[in-house]
Amino acid sequence: MNDVIFTVAAQKRLTDNVYEIRLTGDTSAITRPGQFVNLKLDGLFLRRPLSVCDLEGDALTLIYKVVGRGTALLSGMMPGQTIPVLTGLGNGYDTALSGDRPLLIGGGVGVPPLYLLAKRLRAEGKTVSAVLGFNTAAEIFYEEQFRALDSTVAVTTADGSYGIRGFVTDALPEDYTHVYTCGPEPMLRAVYRKITTGGSFSFEKRMGCGFGACMGCTCKTIAGYRRICKEGPVLEKEEILWED
Repeated sequence: MNDVIFTVAAQKRLTDNVYEIRLTGDTSAITRPGQFVNLKLDGLFLRRPLSVCDLEGDALTLIYKVVGRGTALLSGMMPGQTIPVLTGLGNGYDTALSGDRPLLIGGGVGVPPLYLLAKRLRAEGKTVSAVLGFNTAAEIFYEEQFRALDSTVAVTTADGSYGIRGFVTDALPEDYTHVYTCGPEPMLRAVYRKITTGGSFSFEKRMGCGFGACMGCTCKTIAGYRRICKEGPVLEKEEILWED
């Protein structure tokens, strides 16, 4: 697996610690929403995996939260700089499962991969609903972008400072045909217990290599342990076994 060199085209801050970066390069390996890329940053041994938020031609949009040295370095990159990237990683979401009224549920930095998914589902003529969950109003991003896709959007905040007070499970619509979700594991577990249809769950795990060699990001399923970076990050509801 070889690096593809991408060039920073633009970068902007969306909230206090969430950034949007747009890269240009060879995006041909990205075939499904929900796939991710793995960025190599100068001076760091481990790469930084980021889900694909949007894709248009050779332009790739990523959204990330600054939580450590790697993402801090990324936030300081300027247009014209280049980044080696492993691209098209993971299995992504299968839109064939959606039915005609899919529901997308995202929590925090689990929201970005659902944006490209919403675009694909709308292009397929599906009626899309989205529930986006955040801790507080100051952390909200991409609400208007989802609304611009002619999707029905509900926003929840844990502190009630915007939208519906509570969690994503407090804002589920009554009528949907399949659920696509991404977010922290406690949220995924709560969604799993609440939904009444099939679901596609994208897991966030610490990854060493990003392509299945190190076995550092496994998740228990009915078929045994699966590598989130290789057989995932998307697992279907019926195959997930939650560990206590």
